[in-house]
Parts: sequence; C-alpha cells; structure tokens
Amino acid sequence: MLRSLYSGVSGMKTNQTKMDTIGNNIANVGTTAYKSESVRFQDMLNQNMSDAQAPTDSQGGVNAKQIGLGVKVGAIDTLMTEGSMQTTNRGLDFAIAGNGFFVVSPDKNGNNKLYTRDGAFYRDSDSNLVNASGNRVLGYVPQGYDSSNPDKVDTYKSASNTTLTSGDAMAPLRIPSTIKVTGSDGTEKTLNMESYSIDGSGQITGVFDDGNSYLLGQLAMGNFNNPEGLEKVGSNNYAVSNNSGSAMYGTPNASGFGTVNQGMLEMSNVDLASEFTEMIVTSRAYQANAKTITTSDDMLQELMNLKR
Repeated sequence: MLRSLYSGVSGMKTNQTKMDTIGNNIANVGTTAYKSESVRFQDMLNQNMSDAQAPTDSQGGVNAKQIGLGVKVGAIDTLMTEGSMQTTNRGLDFAIAGNGFFVVSPDKNGNNKLYTRDGAFYRDSDSNLVNASGNRVLGYVPQGYDSSNPDKVDTYKSASNTTLTSGDAMAPLRIPSTIKVTGSDGTEKTLNMESYSIDGSGQITGVFDDGNSYLLGQLAMGNFNNPEGLEKVGSNNYAVSNNSGSAMYGTPNASGFGTVNQGMLEMSNVDLASEFTEMIVTSRAYQANAKTITTSDDMLQELMNLKR
C-alpha cells in the first residue's frame, strides 16, 4: 500500500486533535481565569531507503534517502500567561496580578489541595470562604487557632502591625458575622461584625462593634517550578502532576508571588483572532490530508485497472 495513505490518515487525526483544542479554547473565551492550550506537531519515524555514505578517495559523501511516515501530536501546551483584569466591584472577587494560585480544598480539614486562578469567592451559611464549587479557600490562621471553636476571638491576633506567615497554620478561612471575646473581667460576650476588608497581601481584617479590628486570617498562595505541568481537573481547578513540581506556599505580595486585587476577576487569556486564524489553517490542513488520501486511492485505482 502507498505510504501516503497512512501519512494522510495521521495528518487528519492530528489536525482533528488540534481542532478539538481550538474549539475548547473558543468555548472558554468567557471562562474566568481560563488558560488556553496550543498543539504542537512532530514528525514520525522515517524509513531509510539507503543509508548515508561517508566521502572516500574516489567518491564524495552521499546523504541518506528517507521517507517520512506521517505526523503525531508532540505536545499540548497550557499557556499560563496572565489574562486581563475585569472590574466587578464585588467584595469577594479577587484577581492575582503576577505569579501564583489560590489554594482550595473540598475537605473541611484542608486536605486534597487544589489550585485555581479563579478568585470568585462566597461566604456559605457557616461563614466559610468558598468558591463556586463549594471548595473551601485555604489561608493562614494564627497560632492556637481552634477549628472546633473558630469564632472565639481570643485566638485571633490584633490587626495592628501583624502579619501572618507560612509559619502559621494553614486552614479553611472564615469570615464570621459574630465572634466571642473574653473581657478583662473574665466574662464572655458576643461581638457583631460591622465590616471587613481584604488588602493586597490577602489579609482579612474584620471590624466589630467593640470598635476594634481583628486579623481573621490571610489568603494563602501556591506556586510551582513548572505551572504549565499542572493537571486540569475541571471547575477552573488544577492539581499537582508528576511534572509540575511540589507546591511552594506563601502569601500574596511576598517574594515569588503576585498581589491580590479586590473587586476584580482575571479573564480568559484566549486570543480569538489567533484562534480563528489557527482554525482556518487547521481546516485547510485537514482538507489537504484528505486530498492526499483520495489522490493515493486514485493511484491505486489506476494500478488495479492495468489488468482488464
């Protein structure tokens, strides 16, 4: 059989894979913090018709005669370039300017960590800070934090001149509406939150009706030696893979990590103009490979017609 038949088939398969990727990119053009993908091709094995020959005293060198056997998908790369920022003016929308990912977990104890650039967060009925999928947002809480009694303010640090670090415990973050505080006389009273804010370093500060501010926690961020190697697991989340490297944790605005912008969301980094251009090129390449197959079939038909 003609080699061109199989080369054409491999070309159609790889261009179909590329078209699938382009279609997915276009479908996610409005997805928050979506990172586009690109497909790279590689040639397959080449069949040697004759080996290369070195020069001799009587004859010069001769190059090898090789026939290619088609094409394959060499890589599907995730482009981790930063998307543009969109202002939402919503207090629990956050966009990362620079490197890093928010750390989330479906587990109430903060296990099974996932990573995301989608900073659209919410407060659930238990005052947990969660994303749209219900995964808890992780951050640093003060030493002595008691998850069995998280509303007891005695375990919190005062917001004045205080910074939480990776040395503090990482746990699901909460923004409680009420907290309990023990006064100097030993009596316990309940305080109501009046307002809260989150600054560029991810610190969550609550102002309560006793007139004091308390640092309730600080957003944690993760980063990787090879963020392109992270595995997409759906819902705008990524998981650690064998080639991403282990997560390095820190706080926003620290060395190696970006800053957090409140009231903004990061948009998809899909470039529609480039995607449509690649769609045209891929479509024509698919047609050309199909034409290779039909032309090879015509050649075989001529061969079959030699005997009539």
